[in-house]
Amino acid sequence: MNNLTKGMVVVALIAAVGLVVALKKRDSEQGGARTSLAITPSNASPLPGGPAEATGVPKLVDLGAGTCIPCKMMAPILDGLREEFKGRLEVVFIDVRENPSEGRRYRINLIPTQIFFDGAGKELFRHEGFFSRDDILGTWKQFGFDFYAAKEEPFSRLEPVVADVRPKDSICYICDGDIDPATVVAVATEKGAVRLCGAHCYFIMYSCLTEDTTDFEKKVTFTDRASGAPVAAGEAVFLYGQDEATARPWVRAFADRGHAVDARAAEGGSILALPALAEKELSHRCGFCDRACYPQDAAEVIVEGGVRTWGCCSHCALGVAARMGKDIEVRERDRLTGERIVVKTLEGKLASLEPASAVAWFGKVKKAKPEGPWVSAGCFHQGFFTSADNLRKWVAAHPLETGWMIPISQALADKMQLSPEQIKKACKIGECAPK
Repeated sequence: MNNLTKGMVVVALIAAVGLVVALKKRDSEQGGARTSLAITPSNASPLPGGPAEATGVPKLVDLGAGTCIPCKMMAPILDGLREEFKGRLEVVFIDVRENPSEGRRYRINLIPTQIFFDGAGKELFRHEGFFSRDDILGTWKQFGFDFYAAKEEPFSRLEPVVADVRPKDSICYICDGDIDPATVVAVATEKGAVRLCGAHCYFIMYSCLTEDTTDFEKKVTFTDRASGAPVAAGEAVFLYGQDEATARPWVRAFADRGHAVDARAAEGGSILALPALAEKELSHRCGFCDRACYPQDAAEVIVEGGVRTWGCCSHCALGVAARMGKDIEVRERDRLTGERIVVKTLEGKLASLEPASAVAWFGKVKKAKPEGPWVSAGCFHQGFFTSADNLRKWVAAHPLETGWMIPISQALADKMQLSPEQIKKACKIGECAPK
């Protein structure tokens, strides 16, 4: 081997060693390898003093650093556990960059590392890397510590409080709301007319159709705002504007352009033909089911990498994680109070929830017959709430609602279990037929 070849070999070896060191450093910064979630009790002996001393309550010790990304994601989880289970669970965070001796004392290899101790200070289990709230509570439960055991049973309502006595032709096919005769949209079918409460619900339905939509507008009539008579969709002109307080769009249909011009002088807005109106109404789509939605009504979803989209309802917002195969942040509002709720995921699991008390309502109905299977009541019957109490108040104010309360982590898990084919079919309407 000549000197040049030897030199090249030495350089290659140095580069390889450098790569290994860099990868180890990267893994440490990102949380490193993760242990199996199967419980393997630790054989480590109790550590003297500090957070491992016997206090009579179980303890969770998280060792990390303020600059580590998974450690930062652990912070709101630890804060939530510390507050919610105060007096029943002690939660301790140790920054090993500021206190390197603690890392050696606890014999950690990677950050973050979570160590579970019983009330006597005995180590039960340890995990390396990010650990979700549900996985933490599930681990405690496997060791006999069920922190939810004393909590109130989940709330449900399996029968509406009152019978829905509204005539069927007065109920919107999409949102189940009341139809105002001045805004009704009708779609002709072989089984009769499908009636909708307004233009937005029509475009929601249109965005969910699986049939060929060529010349579909020929089946559709809008209600002339001036006369109350039906006008063919292709012949109508529309006045399009936004509510000053909410910025939510509104639409008026007219058979005569002159009437639309007069209405614009009084109400403002823009006069549009059907194609231009459709472009506006279909410009925002749900990132999960592709349904048309208004941002003012929808949950904002920020996808890993910075892409922003929408969830037409709380549950569909979570479904974006399943459809995109990436972690997301959901910014939603309490359906009762409008308070902000923020959900973050990591590797398809709940990473953090603000506030920690937030819950989901899963609107469900019996299909076809009372003895039939439970199915989703649709996107208009789902929601997040900052607390179970707010959910109960909302359900009490909506006597026709049926369904049950579930943890937001369960709502996410349900979506993550969907197959690609199920996601493809989500919220799709096979035929436009009356209920």
